[in-house]
Amino acid sequence: MTPSSIDALAEAALDGIESPGTNIDRRVARSLLTEALGLLADHPHPLDLKIATNALKEMREAYEMFTPYRDRRKVTIFGSARTGADDPVYQQTVRVAAELAARGWMVVTGAGPGIMQAGMEGAGREASIGVSIRLPFETGANPVIAGDAKYVSMKYFFTRKLMLIKESAGFICLPGGFGTLDETFELLTLTQTGKGLPVPIVLLDTPDDPYWEAVDAFIREHLVARAMVDADDVGLYRIRHDAEGVAEELERFYSNFDSIRFVGDRLIIRLHHLPSPARLDDLRREFSDLSRGGTIEAVEPTAAEVADGDRLALERLSVDYDTRHAAGLRRLIDRLNTVTETGV
Repeated sequence: MTPSSIDALAEAALDGIESPGTNIDRRVARSLLTEALGLLADHPHPLDLKIATNALKEMREAYEMFTPYRDRRKVTIFGSARTGADDPVYQQTVRVAAELAARGWMVVTGAGPGIMQAGMEGAGREASIGVSIRLPFETGANPVIAGDAKYVSMKYFFTRKLMLIKESAGFICLPGGFGTLDETFELLTLTQTGKGLPVPIVLLDTPDDPYWEAVDAFIREHLVARAMVDADDVGLYRIRHDAEGVAEELERFYSNFDSIRFVGDRLIIRLHHLPSPARLDDLRREFSDLSRGGTIEAVEPTAAEVADGDRLALERLSVDYDTRHAAGLRRLIDRLNTVTETGV
């Protein structure tokens, strides 16, 4: 099968799928089809083909499940499946999830027992979304979410982690084992490297159990001290010991900041209120290393945003962003969140 014949098959398939009223990005859809056809043309090993097929199937099912809730803000809770209901960490998770659900957040968890079930108990079935992994010792969803349409079961950890992270605007990490640490450090890695969007990440301890404090000490004493991560990278997360302050921590992140979008080489930061000109000058000086050209300026919506109708009512700053400074971007967002309606 030649590249031209693959392209022709992809175009024919798109012609058959598209219909009036559909909203398909034809360029991206063509790329998906040509890669799938190209994989078949490569005559892959049956196991490789099975992995690719199953991964795409799982992603399709998860996308379909999440679609009705795309406009609702979500928080993902990570934590141990082995935490019992009598553990203070379990009860703290219930309180945190209940508070967030009362503020309109949906809670996403792995749908298993322990901390995952605690999060769903706190949020309630209506505000819970479950993404489980099929394991010999986790045979199904916990009773809070079992049988609900907002639940999907996955075979692969990598597709599951994608869906636990992709849709959420905030993250709460409770104490856990290898799996929890894996999820937490992957989340931090995605944020540190700019592969993930800047998000609030809260590591939640109980007052008498400094689990995350010990992890933080390891990061500072071994990773920062050996220059394996930057000193600023510890600013990508916050450690809290009180359930009551977690919701405020997450919502403070979005008090003025709304979202970002890359348009070409520019990072567009969407805000509810712009800083005053004098404050913007201060920010340019403070965050000069964040921008390759030292430029942080107020702009109108870009042509790409206008074409997509993407948050056009919001204010905007444009940054010639150096992606090596994700921790600096988090600090800039924190500063912008102190801007009031008067633009001070």
